[in-house]
Amino acid sequence: MIQEKRLVAEFIELVQIDSETGSEQEISAVLKRKFSELGLAVEEDDSAARTGHGSGNLFCLLPASAQGKAPKLLFTSHMDTVKPGRGIKPQIGDDGYIRSDGTTILGSDDKAGLAAMLEAIRVLKEQGIPHGQIQFVITAGEEAGLKGSRAMDPQRLDADFGFALDSNGKIGDIAVAAPTQAKIHITFRGRSAHAGVNPEDGISAISVAGRAVAAMKLGRIDKETTANIGRFSGGIEGATNIVVERADLEGEARSLVQEKLDRQVEAMRQTCEAAAREAGAQVDFHSEIIYPAFKFDESAPVVALASRALRASGCTPRLFHSGGGSDANMFNGYGVPTVNLAIGYLDIHTTQERIAVKDLVKTAEIVVNIVREAARASE
Repeated sequence: MIQEKRLVAEFIELVQIDSETGSEQEISAVLKRKFSELGLAVEEDDSAARTGHGSGNLFCLLPASAQGKAPKLLFTSHMDTVKPGRGIKPQIGDDGYIRSDGTTILGSDDKAGLAAMLEAIRVLKEQGIPHGQIQFVITAGEEAGLKGSRAMDPQRLDADFGFALDSNGKIGDIAVAAPTQAKIHITFRGRSAHAGVNPEDGISAISVAGRAVAAMKLGRIDKETTANIGRFSGGIEGATNIVVERADLEGEARSLVQEKLDRQVEAMRQTCEAAAREAGAQVDFHSEIIYPAFKFDESAPVVALASRALRASGCTPRLFHSGGGSDANMFNGYGVPTVNLAIGYLDIHTTQERIAVKDLVKTAEIVVNIVREAARASE
């Protein structure tokens, strides 16, 4: 069914196209051509004007092959990669894994998903497999904080069920839940003074911030909630003789439950305010929801459809809750029930990244079987 050589060749072609996040223009042009040549209607939205990235999001529509009641499907992957992702030199090892030469990432996150989509479309056409409408949404800026999907117009989405091809894990794993995330920016303002002459006249913003962070409950809050301070800065390089007036912190909180997230963020805010008040300093605390949570169980139609397709592909479905966000979070927030399917890539975002050829093939097969099962269910 899946033509392995063709699929691998296309994957190798895609990963050699430089597309570090923010510089998606070249891969976008190639993808528009490829989807158009397969007979799909392709549109690029205007989100690049808002995100500053090299491309907008691509919306590629494959009309239903015949009249029927098959649900409308959506498959999504992103076109950008992390750094270092320029000059990738892929190679297939004797162990059946595709890797870079070790100086860059490979880019299977998420060009494995893109290659699987393209191969699945070819198989559907070549074998005349009946299908309902299928929308392929290729996002830009996913690696920069879901910028493309966050900037898209939800009205462009037209699907009953969505499937992101963008999760780590073994083939068969289905991310049926992922948390909402709040980005947190904190600025402490103290009072400057000479550290050697009159330090008692100063209020060190660094000291105040340090006390606040030490008093916060961070890390694993409970099984559904986490929090972290990821950046702490203040002072002037080399100027150790100044009591620091300003310190800036960046952090986050995540939870599968919005109420728990709200409580965690509020606890962090109150801790910062208490530390500032005690020291006679000031604090500005700002939090922003970056993406919403989603959560399904095995009875959800989107999960049941994915599970049937996985079994048809010889895989055992395994449902799990992810601790990270993806475009699936945004599509769920836009009203399209979407799960994230594991596609087998390993050690992503590192120069040891790799993917097995057999998993690349299996991912394309699963896409075809999702389409088959959706059509069968409507008969």
